[in-house]
Amino acid sequence: MESLFDIGGKVAVVTGGAGTLGSSISEALTRHGARVVILGRDPVNVKQQAEKLTVMGGESLAVVADVMEMEQLRSASEVILDQWGKIDILVNAAGGNIPGATIPVDQSVFDMNIDDYRKVVDLNLNGTIFPSLVFGKSMALSGSGSIINLSSMATFSALTRVMGYSVAKSGIEIFTKWLAMELAVKFSEKVRVNCIAPGFFISKQNSGVLLHPDGSYTQRSLQVIAKTPMKRFGRMEELNGAVIFLSSEAASFITGAVIPIDGGFSSYSGV
Repeated sequence: MESLFDIGGKVAVVTGGAGTLGSSISEALTRHGARVVILGRDPVNVKQQAEKLTVMGGESLAVVADVMEMEQLRSASEVILDQWGKIDILVNAAGGNIPGATIPVDQSVFDMNIDDYRKVVDLNLNGTIFPSLVFGKSMALSGSGSIINLSSMATFSALTRVMGYSVAKSGIEIFTKWLAMELAVKFSEKVRVNCIAPGFFISKQNSGVLLHPDGSYTQRSLQVIAKTPMKRFGRMEELNGAVIFLSSEAASFITGAVIPIDGGFSSYSGV
């Protein structure tokens, strides 16, 4: 009997697929039988991650493209369709904060670097919208597919110092709901758009904020742990189950949803 969670043979595009979150997700998709496209700006990193998936026994394709450049994304879509004939899954894992857009502890929002604010909003918001429009069009025309966006705990309550990132991720959540509505109403109920909202995971990108050089927790980490009922940071692989679920027929009646994967952070008042 075929499993509800079966995604074998499906073609999955992972933007930022060579990054910390994207690489973990791409490996999970590969282990579950999907053919995986690693899409990113750095040719070396993209190629290395695609080769890793091949060594794992999967089918992979390295595609170089900037998620903020529509023409590059359209060219990427043509390459993928020429190679595999379809696109079933899109995971928008490209994104992240920019150090210059993080307000220092001794400054206020009025001191924020506006250029870096624009960059972080463009990367996270348009870097999700543009791939969704390009690869989502292929899904809409074929009548099926699953788009999975990545939000953040920065949308559930105001996190200090990261206004630009919070604004962008909040935009992703309403875009998820809007596109879910648009595709189901105008194209097919089988084209779904959902969002996962990761809690706090230690990565190369945020380790300087969450860890001291000796590996001990910073004050910010202690504040996060205090508001997380599970009393720990997440492990990267703990995002993967939700991605596989949302990619599969097990989630056939789920669209426009935002699923927190956060150890209870978003539901806990701290009191």
